[in-house]
Amino acid sequence: MSDLVTDNVWRRLRRYTDARIGLGRAGISLPTSELLAFQLAHAQARDAVHLPLDVPKLMADLDEANSGGTMGKTVELHSEAVDRITYLQRPDLGRQLSAEGRARLQTLATTEPCDLAVVIVDGLSSFGVQNNAAALVKHLVAELDQDGRNWRLAPLTVVQQGRVAIGDEIGLLLNARMVVVLIGERPGLSSPDSLGVYLTFGPEPGLNDARRNCISNIRPAGLSVEEASRRLLYLIREADRLKLSGIGLKDRTDDTVIDAPGGDRNFLTD
Repeated sequence: MSDLVTDNVWRRLRRYTDARIGLGRAGISLPTSELLAFQLAHAQARDAVHLPLDVPKLMADLDEANSGGTMGKTVELHSEAVDRITYLQRPDLGRQLSAEGRARLQTLATTEPCDLAVVIVDGLSSFGVQNNAAALVKHLVAELDQDGRNWRLAPLTVVQQGRVAIGDEIGLLLNARMVVVLIGERPGLSSPDSLGVYLTFGPEPGLNDARRNCISNIRPAGLSVEEASRRLLYLIREADRLKLSGIGLKDRTDDTVIDAPGGDRNFLTD
């Protein structure tokens, strides 16, 4: 900092966080560099909300990520919110699939239930979806292919002007037992590019968020796509085993497993 800026001792903690702490001051005001950085972050957050998703580019990236055809041909859909302004002012319409999309999915549904439907939704950050969704799908497809179980997957879908709950209707129409929604998260001033993942067992319209498990902050400066994919596969397996999701299903991927030598005996029973 220049001699005109009074430093702040807490600034050293900035190496651990993107939070705006220890900014210092110039007289009684913020230093100009910090003010400009704030304005840039605010502009990036607004761009993330309003910039349309580049669907052709995303579809091409997804085709590459799903080159083995595990999730079939990607299907493009739209919510009942006809444009961005409507989407922002009418959250309820973002949760409903358009009539055209509903009719299209009805032609794709199979009589035999599939295990999982993956739905990609622009949400509130096209950056988050554009930059991270295909990479996460690529890792998830590889892990599902290598898993011991032969997972039956519904066609991959991409939804414009959608919110999380639209996955429930899509999962039901595709006759899927579980649905995973990848969605752009509401941007913060240091994270305009975050992707969130929501898992729901037994999807159907009308469910509340207590029925979902969430993995958030997936981005290069946050949770990596490799780690997010590992956690998601764990939750998918457990949801399938327990036949539930949401508050009844805990992410225990970080738990330490202590093996007890000598069978079931331990120091409490000896």
